[in-house]
Amino acid sequence: MDNDFFAPPPFKAEEALVQLRRALRELRALTERGDAWSFEGQEVLKLSAGDGQITAKLAKKPARSPDWETRACRNAADVRKLQDELKRRLAQWAEE
Repeated sequence: MDNDFFAPPPFKAEEALVQLRRALRELRALTERGDAWSFEGQEVLKLSAGDGQITAKLAKKPARSPDWETRACRNAADVRKLQDELKRRLAQWAEE
């Protein structure tokens, strides 16, 4: 008997990265430059895919040399959490 019936489909990091980039382009506060994203001229996000995951370096706050926080997205839920956290931070930074 096969118990993988309810297992989620394998995470395709490259495809998820394309979808994530598309979603990020809709956030007007961000500017895309290659694999990096900027907020008001300061780099705040770097994305890469490999080894079956998306690696995101997220700035704790915008700065010339930001303090980076690294997150690994290994499934769709992780990608959603990253998007939600980024939206929260953008709102916070816009208020400051």
